[in-house]
Amino acid sequence: MKRLFAAIATASIILTALVLPASSQRKGEVVTFPFSEAPYRVGERLTYNVSFSNFISAAHVELFVAARGTFFGRDAFELRAHVETTGVVSAALYALNNDYTTYVDQSTGLPFRAQEVVREAARTSDTSSDFNQPASNPAVPDKPAAAGFAGTYDFLSALYRLRALPLGEGSTYPFTVRAGSQEYQAELKVKGHEMIRTNVGSFNAIVSEIRMPNNSAINDYRLRIYFSDDERHVPILVTAKVRSGEIRAVIAGSQLVPEAPAKQPTPSAKVAVAPPQSPPLTGSGSPIADEVLAALPFKVGEQLNYQVYLGGNQEVVGLASFQVRARSRYFDHDGLMLTVTAQTTNAAQRLFFANDQVNSYIDPKTLLPFRTDLKLVEGQKRTTESLTINQDYGTATSAKGQKIEIPVGTHDCLSIFYAIRSMNLTPPKRNALSIMVNNRPRTLFISSLSRETIQFGSQKIRAIQLSLTTDDPQSDKFALRAWISDDDRRLPLRLTATTRLGPLRADLVILPVTPN
Repeated sequence: MKRLFAAIATASIILTALVLPASSQRKGEVVTFPFSEAPYRVGERLTYNVSFSNFISAAHVELFVAARGTFFGRDAFELRAHVETTGVVSAALYALNNDYTTYVDQSTGLPFRAQEVVREAARTSDTSSDFNQPASNPAVPDKPAAAGFAGTYDFLSALYRLRALPLGEGSTYPFTVRAGSQEYQAELKVKGHEMIRTNVGSFNAIVSEIRMPNNSAINDYRLRIYFSDDERHVPILVTAKVRSGEIRAVIAGSQLVPEAPAKQPTPSAKVAVAPPQSPPLTGSGSPIADEVLAALPFKVGEQLNYQVYLGGNQEVVGLASFQVRARSRYFDHDGLMLTVTAQTTNAAQRLFFANDQVNSYIDPKTLLPFRTDLKLVEGQKRTTESLTINQDYGTATSAKGQKIEIPVGTHDCLSIFYAIRSMNLTPPKRNALSIMVNNRPRTLFISSLSRETIQFGSQKIRAIQLSLTTDDPQSDKFALRAWISDDDRRLPLRLTATTRLGPLRADLVILPVTPN
């Protein structure tokens, strides 16, 4: 299991199979190929959603060209990556939260130093590796240190170097990758072209496949990368086959941030540009939107995980995970991506099976959604739906062209979760918002009932109790109640409802760590 979910994360960056044990290893001769600087655009940020088998959102990956300058005495690009399992995978199966930094030569793309911070469950490790390539000509190496491999890449520098190739149809490009203390020979084969459709647009893509000569175990993964057919060669989609399903890493956001003015030299770098310097990586937008975001109780990267209980039973029957993803350009809008995944556990599946995901893309100034994507599996029923919302004209349009009249300022079922946190909730304050329920607008009333202290494990936390009712004839049919932390972060601590299966309770189980 641990290896499986480690594979999910690293497959997103492309070289999943290369970090697994290989039956055939050998050193190859360094080959020089054309080198394009187009993929090394400082400020480029790429975000990916990773799905695996029935897990619609198993992990997310962020790539960032952080800077160009002098590092460790070399003219170099600084590349960064963040890989993190999410949702049910992170909460119940395998928690992974890794950061990678690699410094590569400006003229060759070869790495000379890599740093890796690995967080797996309760273990954290921080390691650095020196690759010792010469500054400009990998065919004439300096005298290497004991750990050095001339012409060898780590997985992050390999991804960008592959993007810097011509990628001519029918071409094969051999390269060498180092994972830990092992060195592997691999090759990229360009197979053809294909149109790839994603949530952020459609792309004419170059289809390529990673293979290892004489290694059938690795080749069985059928690791494919789909690069955009332009000079940047952005990885649009990465796929890999495993016994239990397919791993897919699909681009969810792409942003090019202008370079900032150069700073004065420091001992390790004399040019620093395109902050922030550490994940999560977010896009840039208008100063007004930035000011609004800075004042919100939630930040990009926040993840809230919940365990769900039925009746008085202490056995977990469901898991839900809410996450604020990257700010970027989505569907021709500057926006924030919100996601929620919810699944029943084995304990509940004899009564009811559910495996749902909702993505909401919201305006960073108003927090109102401009697009909602739903993938719902409940029992034998499967629903896939997308709504494009025009808040200016008060319409929501389905993927099938159905138009729904809505009040201006209408939320979806996910954006409302975050909008409530930004409200004045001082008791006995009562707020009202429009919300889409089953493709029909409804008025949701949020009534602040009282301040109280609730017990969470060994902790007592001050909270505000809310009641959530609608304008339906049976306005409080489900007896929806929420307890929001009485502090600046307004964390939803507990949610309760009455369902046909009995009383339902969702408790926050992992207090999130958010970026500074």
